[in-house]
Amino acid sequence: MIMEKSDLRIVYMGTPDFAVEGLRVLVEGGYNVVGVVTMPDKPVGRHGNTLQASPVKQYAVEHGLLVMQPEKLKSPEFVEQLRGLNADLQIVVAFRMLPEVVWGMPRLGTFNAHASLLPKYRGAAPINWAVINGEKETGMTTFMLRHEIDTGDIIEQVRVPIGEKDNVEVVHDRLMTLSGQMVISAVDKMIEGTLETISQDELLKRQKEANPLLTDEELMAPAPKIFRDTCMIDWRQPVAKVYDFVRGLSPYPAAWTTLEGKSVKILETEKEIVAHDDEPGAIVTDSKKYIKVACVDGYIDVKIIQVEGKKRMSVEDLLRGFRLPENARFE
Repeated sequence: MIMEKSDLRIVYMGTPDFAVEGLRVLVEGGYNVVGVVTMPDKPVGRHGNTLQASPVKQYAVEHGLLVMQPEKLKSPEFVEQLRGLNADLQIVVAFRMLPEVVWGMPRLGTFNAHASLLPKYRGAAPINWAVINGEKETGMTTFMLRHEIDTGDIIEQVRVPIGEKDNVEVVHDRLMTLSGQMVISAVDKMIEGTLETISQDELLKRQKEANPLLTDEELMAPAPKIFRDTCMIDWRQPVAKVYDFVRGLSPYPAAWTTLEGKSVKILETEKEIVAHDDEPGAIVTDSKKYIKVACVDGYIDVKIIQVEGKKRMSVEDLLRGFRLPENARFE
């Protein structure tokens, strides 16, 4: 080993629950985390009077770690403070895009743990888009940062299956656990001096050689940030597409539709492929136990639903106290 793990000075950067696992395994593994960078506290509550710390900050404070929360990553004050930590390595998990003055600072560089099999699903929402697109597998990638986002040389990739009924929460938790293991793996390789990388261009070339029928779109599907409009269900799609769309947004932010001007979130469904004459979006129900929605090649059988102004509940529970209008349809 080129050094003891306690001698390697690490700065960790992340914000949500997903990023806590990497920090936890470093701290519990006895690695020398000299600082944590996370987002500023977020206003919550009706009037925004209460500030809520990120999950990464909460963990860092509980374990007595130095926490930095810059509004701007290029601010001279933050850059000076970061440089003063004299980190050998920086690790990024579910954080913001870093300027070069930050990611280029440590002598060993900065690596990121990304929740996809790069170069596929570069972007802010890789887990969601993998499920939305009906992928049968995804994975985690550790890679070195450089100028263009999510394009750096790959350290390691580990594949993870996506089950037919898995939603984003299930896949998220599976990858979160894996992310911690991969953070440690990359750090140990750096300590031992055995780190090797492969460029994403070279990896893409090998993938094309192994599967010449695959298109660039299939090999490099994007994973852009998800907004409310992204989550609106198009009932004109095939059943399988709508089913995967719901899984890919459940439980949060949730796929939605409208019923007589009110927003309705669809959280869990089943598929029914069958010929019919109903218009897409038409609701078929017995008003007691089931709600089915017509798509072009069958029905989506809704299981968990949330009507605007109500809690999430099973369709059966909803129908005990909620009467659907005659000839109702989702728009």
